[in-house]
Amino acid sequence: MSYCLKSESLLDTGPIYVRENGHLYMVNQGSGTVKNATPNPRPFRLFSKGFSVELCMNREDDSARRERTDHFIFTYTKEGNLRYSAKSLFGLVLGYISDNVDHIDSLIGFPEQIAEKLFSAAEARQKFTEPVTGLRALQKFTEAYGSLVLCSLCLQNRYLVISEKLEEIKSFRELTCLDLSCCKLGDNHELLEHITKEALSSVTRLLLKDNCLSDAGLRKMTAPVRVMKRGLENLSVLDLSCNPEITDTGIGYLFSFKKLNYLDISETGLKDVKAVVQRLQTQISLVHSKVPLKEFDHSNCKTEGWAEQTVLQWEQLAMKTVKPKENLKSRTAAQHFYGKRRRIEEPVKCTLVQTKAKASENLQFYKDKVQNCHFPLLKKEAAASHQLKKNKEKGLTEQEKERTSKQKHTCLTMEDWDLLNTY
Repeated sequence: MSYCLKSESLLDTGPIYVRENGHLYMVNQGSGTVKNATPNPRPFRLFSKGFSVELCMNREDDSARRERTDHFIFTYTKEGNLRYSAKSLFGLVLGYISDNVDHIDSLIGFPEQIAEKLFSAAEARQKFTEPVTGLRALQKFTEAYGSLVLCSLCLQNRYLVISEKLEEIKSFRELTCLDLSCCKLGDNHELLEHITKEALSSVTRLLLKDNCLSDAGLRKMTAPVRVMKRGLENLSVLDLSCNPEITDTGIGYLFSFKKLNYLDISETGLKDVKAVVQRLQTQISLVHSKVPLKEFDHSNCKTEGWAEQTVLQWEQLAMKTVKPKENLKSRTAAQHFYGKRRRIEEPVKCTLVQTKAKASENLQFYKDKVQNCHFPLLKKEAAASHQLKKNKEKGLTEQEKERTSKQKHTCLTMEDWDLLNTY
């Protein structure tokens, strides 16, 4: 025993305890003496109060810094005990699939409740912001669930989001409301062409305020409806205000929208306003409104659906790419101060705050039957006109009806007959 005590070791083994006759002694390595070392119990805390730690397992791709879901969670209780709990199997599987959501083949027939949780888990991991894999994953959800992913999309003054995420926006299906106000798209933009396709035939409210549209753009937008009876055939609310290139000719293309109930053509390039008002009333029964209509209040249009936060993430990423660096800001500020660089004022953004316009400037129209429920004061006038129509119909005899029907059939010109003979 003495040899063991006097032997020198390269490693420091720490204090040595010896038990003799039921007592515990500590051996001093330097002098070889033995001390009575009955330890006094003292409370010792390994971690601070409220400390928690997570056990990270299966971290395969650390170089890419992927955040993977942990299987166990360790927490430090108030009493100072270390406790762990395991995640549910559903949570583990949901996390694994959301990490690899771009590899899903199809979600058609999958339960909607589980799909919504899967979409939220992938959205929290910002999987839909990735350039290639995000688009592929988003298309799987839109193909299977349509309007549940997004039923209303508001992109007011968000032309940066449209330019960065155009393909993702085109993947949305069965939208009912689409707001593209103040985006300066123009007649030949790819998104305007996509609006007329069958995937967005469910759109009932389309807001295209201040988009540099002209008569050519309206002709392209209405072509599927006029020729093939497809496209925006269910459109009921249309805002074309603040497009000065739209003239009287372009308004004629809108007559193909048979279900159109509300139209705004304020601040456009109309030459004969009275003639346009008369044509709208006779062709598609739209009446000029003397007061601003609430249907064109842009505050009512909001992004709604599972992908609401996804659109917000796209907007934040677009703003980060445009946001200048701090050192560049200070440099340009110094140049402006010393007059070395001419100050360029920022372009004025489109403000959607609607002011009270004059009666001559306000060119908003509504369908008489629809507007009766919104304006009680106009109910009496509408009822009176409706009663006059009934009285006129009663006053017509059967012979007069036959004459009018014959006149309708015989009013075709030679050009019309030539056109019919070509079919």
